[in-house]
Amino acid sequence: MFVSDLMEFMGIICPLELAEDWDNVGLLLGDRNKQVKRVMTCLTITRETAAEAVRQKADCIVSHHPFPFHPEKKWTTDTSGGRILLTLLADGIAVYSPHTGHDSALFGINRQLAEMLELVDIIPLYPGTVRATPEMLAGLDETTRNDLDDDLETELGSGRTGRLAQPLPLIELVHQVKELLAVPRLQWVGTEEQQIQTVAIGCGATDEFIGQAVRQNADLLLVGEARFHSYLEARANGLALILPGHFATEWFAMKTLAKRIKNRFPELDVWCASSETDPVQFA
Repeated sequence: MFVSDLMEFMGIICPLELAEDWDNVGLLLGDRNKQVKRVMTCLTITRETAAEAVRQKADCIVSHHPFPFHPEKKWTTDTSGGRILLTLLADGIAVYSPHTGHDSALFGINRQLAEMLELVDIIPLYPGTVRATPEMLAGLDETTRNDLDDDLETELGSGRTGRLAQPLPLIELVHQVKELLAVPRLQWVGTEEQQIQTVAIGCGATDEFIGQAVRQNADLLLVGEARFHSYLEARANGLALILPGHFATEWFAMKTLAKRIKNRFPELDVWCASSETDPVQFA
């Protein structure tokens, strides 16, 4: 198979039309006509993940975050980004990024977080215009496909919101999220006894979702990270926040993505980068 075949599959399960206007998604490096035998998924292309891709002879990296994340004017060995890019070019490794299209996909990262919390009546926080189709379920196991049948033909969009079966105190949800995402500590805003039933979700750095969560009468926004004044905005509006960290709210989905690619293309060797770790440490 070729890079173009992988691009087509990724475009079906993580439609590029779902990506935010500012985003840089799709094939970012490489030749779409190159043959592919080995694929690595990762959250971000770093020195460590690039070295792993080279060491393991990957033909293509599917990186959630675009590489580079910010526009660059020069690509030389004088910068870390330049050294990584030149290394990937030298080994002919293609790079594809779905980013916010993956966040908002039918079984994208935000939906997976909602499923972890066992929310019901899950809908986009910001409804869009891309309709869900059966093809978007490709690569998923039968149980997950069946669970998503009711969402077919609905409109997809950014973020997710849903309800807990029963209200829970905020502090109980804090402990649940720590366990689900395997984080030793996390930040949260609110009071321990605050009752939570309607939950909004935005993986990564999406504190701009606070206003919409308030308008949708959410009790809580689960978000990867936020700025200080966003904490104050949420508290002023009675909106609780749980913030496990950017890495924790997204990295787990790279394992799921690797499995989906393998299920669709069993002839490929596919793995999730083992060298990737959260750059933020907890003391």
